[in-house]
Amino acid sequence: MPELPEVETTKKGLEPFILNSKVKAVNIHFKTLRWPIAQETKSIEGLKSIELERRAKYLLWHFKHGTVVMHLGMSGAMRIVSAKEPLQKHDHFEVIFANGKALRFNDPRRFGAVLWQAKDESLELLDNLGPEPLTDEFNTDYLQQSLSKRKSAIKNAIMTNQVVVGVGNIYASEALFIAGIKPMAVANKVSKPRLAKLVDAIKQVLAKAIKEGGTTLKDFTQTDGNPGYFAQQLNVYGRDGEECFQCDSTIKRKVIGQRASYYCGNCQR
Repeated sequence: MPELPEVETTKKGLEPFILNSKVKAVNIHFKTLRWPIAQETKSIEGLKSIELERRAKYLLWHFKHGTVVMHLGMSGAMRIVSAKEPLQKHDHFEVIFANGKALRFNDPRRFGAVLWQAKDESLELLDNLGPEPLTDEFNTDYLQQSLSKRKSAIKNAIMTNQVVVGVGNIYASEALFIAGIKPMAVANKVSKPRLAKLVDAIKQVLAKAIKEGGTTLKDFTQTDGNPGYFAQQLNVYGRDGEECFQCDSTIKRKVIGQRASYYCGNCQR
């Protein structure tokens, strides 16, 4: 599943092509993804966008009268191509620009979304989201307060959007390794000094992944069609049975909250 760095990479890749480009046509080739594709998206025809923003794992494509809200889901990808290029299988949503380019949303598993948010309105799925992890709002005091009543595993807690947005399975495992915290540790039992290390680790691992262009895992590709490169540098995720880079112990795998978690039993406690 594309995580925050992949979505941020997608945003940065799309911006030079779609901002200030006049929309010529909107084509819906398959009506239903996770939810039905909003017919209101056709209202952007003839217009230029104002801004492309990322909130959590959502891309918000702003126009004067409203916003196209897009989510990559489990296997979604966006690419910029010539409008004359034949459609690929699973190209479900397409925006054609006056300059002859096209934005295409491809989603084999159809868990993605293309929704519409009218001006001065808010979609329920965007309400009650926690802070962005790379902002000052996400800090040790905030995290300690947010976890004070949570008895779930710390990994599950930091993957909860109401606590902090965009920390998915890959980067949660990596951040917990850097912070030296086992993923199954009880969230409200983790001390403040250790939470401080975790906050720093989350910021570090996400910033590095954004710089590297996301991960190469499974379905993610950048808007230029190239894979990201961060997966080559993962410390624990997907490495069960292999040696830890720090201590030579064996990386372990444990299912927590129906998600595979990876950790070093020696380096993390």
